[in-house]
Amino acid sequence: MENTLKFENPTFSQRMKGMLGVDFYRLLHTPMFYIFLAIAAIIPAMVSAMTMMPDQNGNTMQPLYDNVWQIIAAKKPLYVIESIADYANMNMVFIFGGIMVSVFIGHDYKSGYVKQLFTTHAKKQDYMISKTLTCAFAMACMCGSYLIGGVAGGAFAGYRWEVNAGSLIIAILGKMVMSLGWASLYTFLNVIFRRYFGVSVASSFFFGTGILIIGAAAIVERLGLPAGFLNVFLYGASVNACLASGFSALLICAGVSAAWAVIYNLAGTIILNKSDVY
Repeated sequence: MENTLKFENPTFSQRMKGMLGVDFYRLLHTPMFYIFLAIAAIIPAMVSAMTMMPDQNGNTMQPLYDNVWQIIAAKKPLYVIESIADYANMNMVFIFGGIMVSVFIGHDYKSGYVKQLFTTHAKKQDYMISKTLTCAFAMACMCGSYLIGGVAGGAFAGYRWEVNAGSLIIAILGKMVMSLGWASLYTFLNVIFRRYFGVSVASSFFFGTGILIIGAAAIVERLGLPAGFLNVFLYGASVNACLASGFSALLICAGVSAAWAVIYNLAGTIILNKSDVY
């Protein structure tokens, strides 16, 4: 009686478990991740602390905020920025998070990992999903690090602590949930510019600043369209996560973030399937 060996194709869950295991191992065992966590904590602390330093005439600078939590989220939903204080909140994580994603994915191509991966693992969609989830986790961690730094800086500056606790929690969770959408966008951009590391970093930084969204907001306001129209954009959803948020704001952030993750993962998979990934 002959014994025959059966080679079964791994299921989607088995493939993802393997890829996520590799990606999380690489993420957690590289200094880059911890450097960006430190950056995310230092930036809000410096912004708060520096506004309390005296200027060249010995006068105390006008503080950007009057409340500790304003460096975490704006006081109200703002589609058009009224001051730098409205811009300098946890949304800044998505700028530096984009650079981190570029470095993380760029190393795949520089090290030859991608060539080895696609030689033995043909599912391009698994690569997109794994990278998106891993980078979303990293940016969510950066949000947590930013929160710690922002609170420490605000305490040092002597800001007030009054806040609606429920709205604050929703705002923080909303920003963290947006990490999924931003990670999918950055993964998509890095697939497009995979041969040009500098361009991928620059594009991630550009989109992370929200310049396009700010411009769109100005146009929408001029046209007299409803502000809710901007919820189709990532920053449009993100501004709902503010210190006056209700539970609906969290649902908006989750819905927009999930939609963008699906769109960009599908688009990235198509690009990988139709082009030379090396």
